[in-house]
Amino acid sequence: MQRVLIFLAVFLVAGVALAEDASLRRLDTGDATRGWEAVGQLNLGGKGFCTGALIAEDLVLTAAHCLFDKHTGAAIDPTTIQFLAGWRNGRAEAYRGAKRAVSHPDYAFQAHPGSDRVRHDIALIQLDQPIRTGAINPFATDAQPRRGEEVGVVSYAHDRADAPSLQRTCTVRDRVAEVLVMSCDVDFGSSGAPVFSFGHGRPRIVSVVSAKAEVDGAKVSLGTDLDDTLPALKAALRAEIGLPQAGQGAVRVGVMTERRASGAKFVRPGG
Repeated sequence: MQRVLIFLAVFLVAGVALAEDASLRRLDTGDATRGWEAVGQLNLGGKGFCTGALIAEDLVLTAAHCLFDKHTGAAIDPTTIQFLAGWRNGRAEAYRGAKRAVSHPDYAFQAHPGSDRVRHDIALIQLDQPIRTGAINPFATDAQPRRGEEVGVVSYAHDRADAPSLQRTCTVRDRVAEVLVMSCDVDFGSSGAPVFSFGHGRPRIVSVVSAKAEVDGAKVSLGTDLDDTLPALKAALRAEIGLPQAGQGAVRVGVMTERRASGAKFVRPGG
């Protein structure tokens, strides 16, 4: 996950009350991880890892840039990806390989970092076998939250790769060109992590972590909009239209999205 420095022309509007963020809590026991088993670590063919979450018995939601080799920019063969559901302290609740992957048609891995790249940073991975256990229940998705709303994130990261961490409360600080700017604590490896709302009982996924960033020296995270893209990606996988065979990498499918101008200025990171 690349580090992006962002300068927003208008970041916060006066009168928006921001909740105090909760600290990261490591989920390293069975009791702590109960209910979060559908979040897992994605092993990217030995080239690193991302975070992903089940939204159906055989579908993992993650970030599109996780499907590309960060050194060469080449698409990773989906059949080399493994999903470790509920990965914790050397074991997972379920182990599955991948057979297909589909990403947003407008996502470009080599593109200059900007709002278009972040808002298109979404992908679905179809597993080689469904996960059907009573302990692992896929998450529902929901509409993107508004500025000022509280969300939470469950993620892995390079310095906490052996167990997921939960930040139960962080805040949507702004929305810029359909990109969520959040106060959530993320790091390398958190790419693709599910962002949750808690307004419907069981948590629902409302966004996917795309990048970490800075605004006026404050660390923030950036999340992708699910609303327009996710139904089309699901339909493409279910219909098996134009999907790649082993070794062909991720496929992109046509999705209708509304394009809006961004008030953000993005600077490519130095490394």
